[in-house]
Amino acid sequence: MFDIKKYERLVKIDLTESERAVITDTAGMLIKSFDELSMVCTENVEPLVSVLDIENVFREDVIEKTISREEMLSSAPEQYDIIMNFVMAII
Repeated sequence: MFDIKKYERLVKIDLTESERAVITDTAGMLIKSFDELSMVCTENVEPLVSVLDIENVFREDVIEKTISREEMLSSAPEQYDIIMNFVMAII
């Protein structure tokens, strides 16, 4: 039997009797389903990561040259230590 009142106290909510009944029934069905699943023999069964038969479609990481701090700051109209200051224009 699923003790809903224990979880009510943990999350600090008050449920009505009808809400408790619905949650208790639903939790009971879930627990029963998991109990049935736990009886299935999964020995010698490979773990399934995806049901789709695809490979990794991401590109390889490629190291590329980035611009230096000085190059980046050279395009800023004003500079304060390490901060660039740009004027925002609305056209």
